Amino acid sequence: MPDSPMPDHGDHGDHDDVAFLRDRWRAALLGARGTDTDPDSGPDPDPYAENLLTRWSEPHRRYHTRTHLTAVLTHVDTLQAYADDPQLVRLAAWFHDAVYAPDRSENEERSARLAERALPESGLTPEATAEVARLVRLTVTHDPADGDRNGEVLCDADLAILAAEPDAYAAYAAAVREEYAFVPDEAFRAGRADVLRQLLALPRLFRTEYGAAHWEPRARENLTTELELLT
Repeated sequence: MPDSPMPDHGDHGDHDDVAFLRDRWRAALLGARGTDTDPDSGPDPDPYAENLLTRWSEPHRRYHTRTHLTAVLTHVDTLQAYADDPQLVRLAAWFHDAVYAPDRSENEERSARLAERALPESGLTPEATAEVARLVRLTVTHDPADGDRNGEVLCDADLAILAAEPDAYAAYAAAVREEYAFVPDEAFRAGRADVLRQLLALPRLFRTEYGAAHWEPRARENLTTELELLT
């Protein structure tokens, strides 16, 4: 997700959540490798899952947590028919906020570089690795090119929190504020308001047909309400 006071997902799941996410990682990686019918034919996926889960569980995270990761993966499931390669989109979801420090501006680039190091070791082809890294970098702008089906699915899944029910949206906004606790209130309110105005000025927040139909209206209501509260 963007590193300025910007939309994104979260909290810290229990052991069942961790087991669920381990299974999701294994399925995505083996599917992307083409070894899902023979899981022992390549490197063990589990150490990579543990490294990523440790990153997603860092104590400074309030929104960009395992709950956010689970939500993005669930939204990718909803949108998978729109993607050219849903498994690569799922891997990109795992890496897109794997490196996250709210006071740094290069989180997406560092996350993409992590993917470029880890995925070849885990048995992914150079072409597939490059696509995952490209998708991770796309979350800087959430502005996929026309026809970028994988990019559209990842960006829509990442921004789907904007279309949450009002209480869930308010909890998301509060968690984002907690992540930026080091920013003074006045500066945060001004920066956040600028981001909300930029989002509202976009002709479309969501690029997939499903996202446009099911998430766009509620997202614009939520963004407008938050902007009014801020200003």
